[in-house]
Amino acid sequence: MILISNYKMFVFLKKNIMNLRKIAVITSGGDSPGMNAAIRAVVRSAYFYSIKCVGFISGYQGLIEDKFIKLNPRKVKNIIYRGGTILKTARSKDFYTKEGRLKAYKNYKKLKLDGIVIIGGEGSFNGAMIFNKEYNIPIIGIPGTIDNDIIGTDITIGYDTALNTAIEAIDKIRDTATSHNRLFFIEVMGRNSGYIALNTGIATGALNILMPEENYNITNLFKSIDKGNKEGKSSSIIIVSESKDTNLVYDIAEKTKIKYPKYDVKVSILGHIQRGGNPTCTDRVLASILGVHAVEALKKHKTNYMVGIKDNKIILTKLKDAIKKKSKIDKELIRIANIISF
Repeated sequence: MILISNYKMFVFLKKNIMNLRKIAVITSGGDSPGMNAAIRAVVRSAYFYSIKCVGFISGYQGLIEDKFIKLNPRKVKNIIYRGGTILKTARSKDFYTKEGRLKAYKNYKKLKLDGIVIIGGEGSFNGAMIFNKEYNIPIIGIPGTIDNDIIGTDITIGYDTALNTAIEAIDKIRDTATSHNRLFFIEVMGRNSGYIALNTGIATGALNILMPEENYNITNLFKSIDKGNKEGKSSSIIIVSESKDTNLVYDIAEKTKIKYPKYDVKVSILGHIQRGGNPTCTDRVLASILGVHAVEALKKHKTNYMVGIKDNKIILTKLKDAIKKKSKIDKELIRIANIISF
């Protein structure tokens, strides 16, 4: 009985732990500060568990073109503090095709890989799900996007750095705004999400915050300006979350200029400066934690999941839920912004 029991335990361990020999890591979609820290964590935790690791260059395109580098702890030294990604990143049109994914699969098999860790956002995870469905490839996602718009985690890698970059820039713009009788409309990133706009607006004392969740409410904006005028404000900052309509911030600024001709209205678009820079402590630690847990999830034969952190606890969320359900903006923060921003 003891021998049978030991044999069953051996089979269980072999099936569930011992057959993870080599994995790959890629960064895909838009870059975000902290991706390098996540790569480092994946590589070093793989090494800790005696798992070989390779990194494909330029995301899924590298997988299709068989462009990769062998990774080990020395190859990822001195990258934890660097922005961007040493593996490069791209949005691969070829991966949208069956022919492209077949090439990727052949390269995956040629390298005898046992799973992939994908660091990216919505588009990257959608591609991962299709790849998994077609070829049953074990995949774990790590949320790397400055937009913070993914379900299954309180914060995404790069979000905190983007906030701090935007705040620093807006503080400097305020210096010139207060030196003149000016209204500054400052557009921040966020794609379809107002997370960056809302938090930077509160942190920089903006007069008003315009974002998609509130339908870019220009009526409330004018009420804020009127209230500010009564309080004797001579200059103000208005934060605008980016929109698919690239002219939106200019249209709002023009309407404001017509209604309030006494103001010198200016528009400033922060743009891709928010994607760059050295990651903050928060992003470095978050990336390190999620990188380790991504490898451990693969070891436990989890697939099609994203690792995230909720209420200081690591959780796994199905990729389909992470991208199909939209994270909701904090209504309490909106209420607070409305109270203190005038």
